[in-house]
Amino acid sequence: MIAIIAAIDKNNALGFQNRLLFYLPDDLKRFKALTTGHTVVMGRKTFDSLPKGALPNRRNIVLSRSTKLVLPGAEVYASLEEALKHCADDEQVFIMGGASVYKQAMPLADRLYMTEIDAEAAEADVYFPAIDHELWHETKRDVRRADDRHPCNYAFVDYER
Repeated sequence: MIAIIAAIDKNNALGFQNRLLFYLPDDLKRFKALTTGHTVVMGRKTFDSLPKGALPNRRNIVLSRSTKLVLPGAEVYASLEEALKHCADDEQVFIMGGASVYKQAMPLADRLYMTEIDAEAAEADVYFPAIDHELWHETKRDVRRADDRHPCNYAFVDYER
């Protein structure tokens, strides 16, 4: 199964200068809970944004045109198609960014695990593709309120094709 996991603001913004737009500790916990023990696929810039490199307790796959690139703890493939060929049929694969990888993966994905942030980022330079609600059906919504650790309201929203 292929799932996409992302956090977006009201305008589908994902990030700015290779950083997340909002710091939401519970979103990071959810990401870890969903992806641990599974495979995560990301672009090289997303990999570069990880503070400690490859994510522990996950198979890390990085997409890069530079196939000679060596990244500790990660496998490198030239394309999403090539990377998926190296995944088993029963392997749970999470696409975790960036924007161009999300765009390529949307037609292939079975599920979306979204964090929909009820705010607009001050600045953004990458965006998530529009979710076509004719194709994607909401299966779960967990609304969270702003608190002392979370600067704004948000919701964990799951979709299935």
